[in-house]
Amino acid sequence: MQDTAITPLLNEASIAAERLVSVLRIAVTLGLFTVFVVTVAGVDFSSLAPFLHRQLLFAVLTMFAYLMLGAVTFVATTLGWFKPWMSWVSVTADCAFLLFNVWFSLENSNYPGGVALLLPPAWLVPLVLAYGVMRMDPRLQLYTTLLLSGGLGALIFWPNVHSDVGQLGQLQSILDGPANVMKLTMVLLAGLVMVVAAARMRRLFYRELEAADARANLTRYLPAQVADQLADGGLAALQQGQRQIVAVLFVDIRGFTRWSESRDPQEVGDFITAFRNEVETSAAHHDGMIDKYMGDAAMLLFDDGPVQFGLPNGAARALACAHTMNEAIHRWSDRRLAAEDTVVEIGIGVHAGEVFAGVVGNADRLEYSVFGDAVNIASRLEAHSKTVPQTIIASATTLEIAGITPARQRWSALPPVTLRGRSTVIEIFAKDG
Repeated sequence: MQDTAITPLLNEASIAAERLVSVLRIAVTLGLFTVFVVTVAGVDFSSLAPFLHRQLLFAVLTMFAYLMLGAVTFVATTLGWFKPWMSWVSVTADCAFLLFNVWFSLENSNYPGGVALLLPPAWLVPLVLAYGVMRMDPRLQLYTTLLLSGGLGALIFWPNVHSDVGQLGQLQSILDGPANVMKLTMVLLAGLVMVVAAARMRRLFYRELEAADARANLTRYLPAQVADQLADGGLAALQQGQRQIVAVLFVDIRGFTRWSESRDPQEVGDFITAFRNEVETSAAHHDGMIDKYMGDAAMLLFDDGPVQFGLPNGAARALACAHTMNEAIHRWSDRRLAAEDTVVEIGIGVHAGEVFAGVVGNADRLEYSVFGDAVNIASRLEAHSKTVPQTIIASATTLEIAGITPARQRWSALPPVTLRGRSTVIEIFAKDG
């Protein structure tokens, strides 16, 4: 049974495939019409037999009708009028056009049914079968195969009292029953192979949709990087957790509680959304992972990452992200000030150290958690930024891991502090400007 969350995506893919089929119908018809015009351009129509006049007129009318079918289907799929069940009508129309063309050619020329698979309309059988594969629905493909095989079989073996087999005596060996049975069998087998192909394509597509849906659901509750690993089957490894060196960045809006008390809920929601957009953009620019939001605050993580990507280490990226975020928030604040709204001020604390990182909980409720002294220190540094003029505070350890010389890169030493919950003094720096 299909997942109800994935069914709309499958329907959307089905309609997109139908739109592509409509485009191909139009392209094929225009191509055939161009060849038709070039072919008959030098023909003396007065010398043609009456049945050829009828055949040419019917060919033009058929191409026009098929072009209209493609155009109508394209408009319907583009404007959202087309429903998934209409694909059955579309498939039936394709088969009907082909079979009716073969029948008319037989009747108009008084050829025996045995030549049905030799006539030009029958050459479009592979094209119609290919349309079915593109729809990635084995039921439609099987329906197309059976409809074409049954229809062509009926035309081949249906008695035609008007035909003159003698005029085709030299071709009798390829027009008798056994030969036509072989031709029909090949059409049937080709169609069945395409049924299998359509089923496999649909199964693979369904699995990809399931994986994408799982990632989307997990990303709502877990950081995107963790969600990707979890969706790929890494739950056991993530639950075991690991100790690693990461840089932790805390950012918090100054005076938000006081500001929000006198604001409309919609305005507060829009404000927080805009703030988080700036945070996410800055984090993405420096390959940072947003661990969690806490109201008007956010916690970001930066690990060293794969060596082959050539990224700076986590501490260096965290410090660069703090600078980028500070500038982005200042620009946002300036836009608000220009609109005669309040300014926005933030505080940022950064520290790098060892943490325990892993996923806790079960499949029903998972949470990515980072524990350790490094997290506490980064949080305390962000709180300490309220007492200094500068926005960004980082520990000396973070600058050392990042390979930064404070004086050269405009970091000023602040008085060492004893952070809440710690008994030792920690050296800290603030970013100038």
